[in-house]
Amino acid sequence: MFDIVMVGHLTKDIITVNNLQKIIPGGAVYYSSISAAASNARVKVITRIAEEDSKYLNEMLEKKVEVSNLGSRETVCMNLNYSADMETRKITVSHLADSFQLNDCDEIEGSIYHLAGLIRGDFPDEMISHLAERGKVALDVQSVLRCEQDSHLSFNDWKDKEKYMPYITYLKTDAAEAEILTGKSDRYEAAKILHSWGAKEVLITHMSEMIVYDGAFYNAPFTMKSMEGRSGRGDTCFAAYLAWRKDHNIQESIDYAAALTSIKMEKLGPFQGNVQNVLDRIKE
Repeated sequence: MFDIVMVGHLTKDIITVNNLQKIIPGGAVYYSSISAAASNARVKVITRIAEEDSKYLNEMLEKKVEVSNLGSRETVCMNLNYSADMETRKITVSHLADSFQLNDCDEIEGSIYHLAGLIRGDFPDEMISHLAERGKVALDVQSVLRCEQDSHLSFNDWKDKEKYMPYITYLKTDAAEAEILTGKSDRYEAAKILHSWGAKEVLITHMSEMIVYDGAFYNAPFTMKSMEGRSGRGDTCFAAYLAWRKDHNIQESIDYAAALTSIKMEKLGPFQGNVQNVLDRIKE
């Protein structure tokens, strides 16, 4: 039994900031799995990449993440162009991988099934209710809002949001995505609406803080000293919350996730610390 089973595509990311370019592994499962494993969760990743790109799985394996590559004709390739302050970015896609199928997780037992897609269509919506019969479902709404057309990405509302919200225990969104779903620019109001549709714990990230709503509000500030590691912020945050939540209450979990994410944002790449580093940051 795994604490968290993550489903999503690993990517090859071409990151450009101030005309400087780096090529690194990426994708929600990359940042999420390493964050959760560093938080002492037992993590399984189910992904689809081309066989020739299997080297990009090595870091997850080194971090004690168990990985199943179901194979794909191509690996997702993302081009991420950031503003100088790292807060805004333009993303284009040059390659897409094969989609996940409804029964891809049927042989894997997990307490939480984390659907960490990149683009609408990465997995069928029915996978949400299907997995809810077997464990708690965690959904990053990027999976259902972000659409690809002619290599360009856009965010569009999810027509079946109210149908599937009751199956979701943990829902993660950022402030902009929450507004698309609810029409509310106030993230606190948006959280209430998402919860009213059935999501049990609604987590919303913002550049200054993260909040959780389960009928009451909880919040914790981000305390990063730089934004060099902005890429993967939300993925890292959500996974840290899920990993800590299994043995802790909501406030303890949000404090932990905000602190871990703050450390991660100070350096490009996934979180490289440990639990004690995070606990020390909380005390600062």
